[in-house]
Amino acid sequence: MIEREVIAIGGFVALFALMLIRVPIGIAMGIVGVGGFGMVTGFKPALNLLATSPLRTLTDFNLTLIPFFILMGVLATRTGMSKELFRAANATLGSFRGGLGMSTIGACAGFSAICGSSVATAATMTDIAYPEMKKAGYNDRVSTGVIAAGGTLGILIPPSVVLAVYGYITEQDIGKLFIAGIIPGILAVVMYMLTVRLWFGRNLPKGEPFSLSEALSALSGVWAVVLLFVAVILTIYLGIATATEAAAVGAVLTALIGIMRGRLTLPLILDCLVEALRTSVAIYTILIGAILFGYFLAVTQVPQNLTSFLIDLGFGAYGTLLLIMLLFFVMGCFLDAMAMIILMVPIVFPVVTQLGFDPIWFGIIIVMTVELGLITPPIGMNVFVINTIARKVPLTTIFAGVTPFVVTDIIRLAIIILLPGLVLFLPNSM
Repeated sequence: MIEREVIAIGGFVALFALMLIRVPIGIAMGIVGVGGFGMVTGFKPALNLLATSPLRTLTDFNLTLIPFFILMGVLATRTGMSKELFRAANATLGSFRGGLGMSTIGACAGFSAICGSSVATAATMTDIAYPEMKKAGYNDRVSTGVIAAGGTLGILIPPSVVLAVYGYITEQDIGKLFIAGIIPGILAVVMYMLTVRLWFGRNLPKGEPFSLSEALSALSGVWAVVLLFVAVILTIYLGIATATEAAAVGAVLTALIGIMRGRLTLPLILDCLVEALRTSVAIYTILIGAILFGYFLAVTQVPQNLTSFLIDLGFGAYGTLLLIMLLFFVMGCFLDAMAMIILMVPIVFPVVTQLGFDPIWFGIIIVMTVELGLITPPIGMNVFVINTIARKVPLTTIFAGVTPFVVTDIIRLAIIILLPGLVLFLPNSM
């Protein structure tokens, strides 16, 4: 027992050491997983794992939704749907004081519904919304803060790649996880818009007067996004298709819409396929590493020992939950969202189930906690993505801009913890 604990501690030290020298996290987890498993059981079984686990992961039907959703997001970006969303949101909200900021939040939400990636949402909206806010007189602190916060909606509003990975790791129904994210996603959009209006509103410029004809014209351009969202999410909710089948339909439908509109040519389709392939390979690499690392955790009994330790602390169910959320928040300051979910969920999930929390509800709670990591220092993935595109804006300015939204996120987390029905109502009605 002592020997296994020493191996477990050594494995985590080795993992973080590899990450510090910039070894990709998927490779680092694979190395530690195989090495640690071999130290406990022998290296022949460990090498057998290395031979079988990658193939089993790559051929898992449930995981094929990841490349489909990624391709759907790439095609949607390349066909200009993000610009149409921003134009429609601005036409309806832009006349209010701070309306351009609220429009950006609305466009981020709409794009999240067809993209599933926070980083992609933040990058796309920086290209589209930042120049418009700059032109309208928004200072850099407000404009970049709004985009960074709005970008976090990408991993909550379905379809979400991070939620899909959580569902795969914990063996939960991915379709129910997607549906569970709808009400918290809407709540996030409303609270972000209120933050823009109430926190920054009095110092923000007022937009152009509302024009019904312009609003109707702009809204008519988002039919494709509405169709895609309905085709994917409604079919899952009604039980017409599984999450994987809906992802395939979404990718094909996005391509067909782009071709019908004359926005997708064969060379552009090939470029989209290559871009989606690169992103998918990166995610699969992390997943394979996580599965190998999971075997190491199992033989060293880390989850079981952690479960006993946390329960023995006597903090109670919600005290332990807050401790886990604090751990994720701290980890989020150093790791990206996908890495946190893959690394930490297999360790803490047994604790959560032992405490009696609903796994679907916990998935939404953890994704919302991970969102905070996307906009908090020192890493803040969304912040760095925006800084890469808007190079003249200092990181400190962007971090200052997202501070009010961090407060909003904490309040939203408290609401979801106190009112779990907001998460569970829709999936329980499926």
